[in-house]
Amino acid sequence: MKILICDDHALFREGLRGVLGELDAEARLLEAADAAAALALADSHPDLDLVLLDLQMPGMDGWAGLRRFRSRHPTLPVVILSASEDPGDVRAALGDGASGFIPKGSTGSQLVAALRLVLSGGVYVPLAALAAAPAGSPGDGERARLRRERASQLTPRQLEVLALVARGLTNREICGVLDIAEGTVKAGRAPAAIVADYRLGDGTGLEAIRAIRSAAGREVPAVVVTGETGGDSLRAIRATRLPHLQKPVPPARLRAVLLEMLRGGAALQ
Repeated sequence: MKILICDDHALFREGLRGVLGELDAEARLLEAADAAAALALADSHPDLDLVLLDLQMPGMDGWAGLRRFRSRHPTLPVVILSASEDPGDVRAALGDGASGFIPKGSTGSQLVAALRLVLSGGVYVPLAALAAAPAGSPGDGERARLRRERASQLTPRQLEVLALVARGLTNREICGVLDIAEGTVKAGRAPAAIVADYRLGDGTGLEAIRAIRSAAGREVPAVVVTGETGGDSLRAIRATRLPHLQKPVPPARLRAVLLEMLRGGAALQ
């Protein structure tokens, strides 16, 4: 694995090298202290697997640097590392094509888990950004309080698992990506929302949703992910009037549906 670290602070780059050793002990790490050097390294190393980019880089602002990377290397995942935790910055970075946004206040384990998700093809979004409402969204104080309460129940690890479920991975495959025990995927307290694969072991996701709602004692918001395109299975899903998404689900689509459910609205059918 080959990773390019783009940050103008040598001390931060040094600390990052230690954390990235947990991601892959044999990873080859390249470093750049300004945007021009970062782009030059990316041009000369077409086998790069990942770029970690600070938004505040000498010679070019981070937004321009991100757009330049996306233009010149459209298939190369670029993850933003930033001191900012502003949800607006997160949305702007993802809108410009970043594969993730990791606040510099994150722990080493959070960073490693986020990068594993990105390297598996997902998009990492900080929990705070998922919990925040977009600027100008309607809603009174009570709705905002309920939204924060629901969102606070989803941990970063739960969001990572949900993203991989949406991509159609099995429990065992998710464990391999995130390096967790299989029970971690299946177990947990009453969730803020449910994303269930229709094909789930010997039963269906519909049965799992009913069981979770029964255990929680409330109508937990739920969405069904399915590869079914017709027949009795799809009719069964539609009969429940639950929102459903067709596999493979783009990460942006899953985020939008989860945000709508956490705000108390109804996801699209």
